[in-house]
This record gives sequence, C-alpha cells and structure tokens, in this order.
Amino acid sequence: MNIVVTEALTMGEISFEPLRALGNLIIHDATPQALLVDRLQGASIAIINKAKINQAILDQCPTLKMIALTATGHDCVDKKATKGGGVIVANVPEYGTLTVAQFTWALILEIAHRVGDHGALSQTGAWSKSPVFCLWKTPQVELANKTLGLVGVGKIGAQVARIGTAFGLNIIALPGPSGRLPQGISAVSRDQLFAQADIISLHCPLNESNRHLINQETLSKMKPGSWLINTARGGLVDDQALREALLQGRPAQAALDVLITEPPPLDHPLFGLPNCLITPHMAWTTQEARQRLMDETVENIKAYLQGQPRNLVGL
Repeated sequence: MNIVVTEALTMGEISFEPLRALGNLIIHDATPQALLVDRLQGASIAIINKAKINQAILDQCPTLKMIALTATGHDCVDKKATKGGGVIVANVPEYGTLTVAQFTWALILEIAHRVGDHGALSQTGAWSKSPVFCLWKTPQVELANKTLGLVGVGKIGAQVARIGTAFGLNIIALPGPSGRLPQGISAVSRDQLFAQADIISLHCPLNESNRHLINQETLSKMKPGSWLINTARGGLVDDQALREALLQGRPAQAALDVLITEPPPLDHPLFGLPNCLITPHMAWTTQEARQRLMDETVENIKAYLQGQPRNLVGL
C-alpha cells in the first residue's frame, strides 16, 4: 500500500509520521503539475492539497483508489472523473473554522485601524515628533451598527457572524440551499446584499455557478465606502474587474487572502494598489488548525482502510 504525499511543505512543521503505520509512505515537499503522474505511479492513496486531479491524471494512475485532501476545499479534484473511476475523495471539513474566522476579522480590523502602519509610526519617530499626545494617519472606523454581508454561512461564515454580532454589526446573508440561516442573520437577495452591506465577506466554496461572483456588475452595486473581504477562494473574484473598481473607489477597500493563481505572478493586477491588502493564503495556518488537519487526514485514511470511509466529497 503506497501512500504518496504530493505537497508536504504546505503543512509546515506538522509531522506526517503517523501515516507510516498505514502503508509505505512517500513524501514530496512540492509537486509541479507536470510531475504529478510520475509521482503517483503505484500509489493507492494520494494525499494532496492543491494538486489538480482530473480524468487525464486518473487514466494514467490506475492503482489510485483514494484521494485524501489536506484541505476543506475540493475544487482541485474532478469529482465526476473520480466517481467514474471508483476513486473516493475525502476532505477535512471543519479543521479551520475558528482560525479562518479569526483571520477574517484580522483583515477587517486591519482596514479599520491599520495597526501595523501606526505601530511603524512609533518606531520611526513620527509619534515622538507629534505636536499633540496622539497621532493617526488613516481614518479610524468604528464597526458597531454597520452592516456585514456574508456570502456563505457554513461553519466559517456562521463563526464570522457570531464575532460580528459581538462587535455590534448587523448581519445579512444570502440564504443557503436549505433557505435557513442562523438566528440573528437576516436573509436578503443578492442585489440587496451588495447594495446594503458596508462589508462583504466571502465564505462559500468555489463552483461553476459562482465563479467570478465578484465582477463588474456586482461591484457596481456595492455601497460607496464599502469593503470586500475574501478568505474563501480566489476564483470567486474577477481580479481585473476588482482592480478597476478599486481605482474608482467602489469598493473603497479590499482585503484578500486568496487569488486565482497561487503563488501569483509579480505583475498581478491587484498588486500595488494602496486600498487592496493581500495576504499569502495564510488564513488557515495556525499550528492548532494544521494539527487538526493532519489528525483528521490520518483518521480519514484509517476509516477507508477499515472499509468505513468518512468525510467523502461527492458531486
């Protein structure tokens, strides 16, 4: 039983050693897409993060029986192909709920206060030269009584809402497939969400129905002075449309932890904009969350080997 890890570096210092008891473990720090087929030859189980598994890959890897995602998102896997080929796919659905929600608020609060920039003013002597006791260089924003609009109210979105309620925000959201929302969140239409929200935060999985949800049309409906936050998937946002909108000040600010291409090219259209904060897909990376992710990945593989697979991802 060969177990192949394609992208071990994404887990940082978290050890893969517990997997050695389950089979012959082969670890690759990183795997370019061009080498994926070669590295999966003879593998029964592939442990991946962002490696793309499609029909062409599966056709060349006939021994593959399970794909274990060290992630919640699964848009990198063609589920129609895996289902047709009898390959099961398991993810880890809730390891990052607390961490990603916390990071979402770190982005919102950074826009509100620019704490890092103001800390630098103290270290560089600007505060020491102030003619009065205080100093601020950017508008300071109180969040209470503003409106937070959520796109996606799963585990992470619901946790973001709970924190938002503690800050005194009004919470609105698009209703999910069930039509129900957690208590305290008001259901609105898409047009109403973009028109009413002071802050829009994305927490939905990426699929073909919502790719480029944030586009020229939806951006034009956002309130003047509003903010856009994305800790979900880069493909939800049309980068070029957002660049043009930010240059026009609508939205006034954006904070993104994800982009369509990762790592991004040096000439990415959103780089260099003073009203666009971009962090390197790190919302999920607390040590606690990554350890939960590894623990659950091990349990997913154990369950599969025992004939009782869990956390299966379907079409």
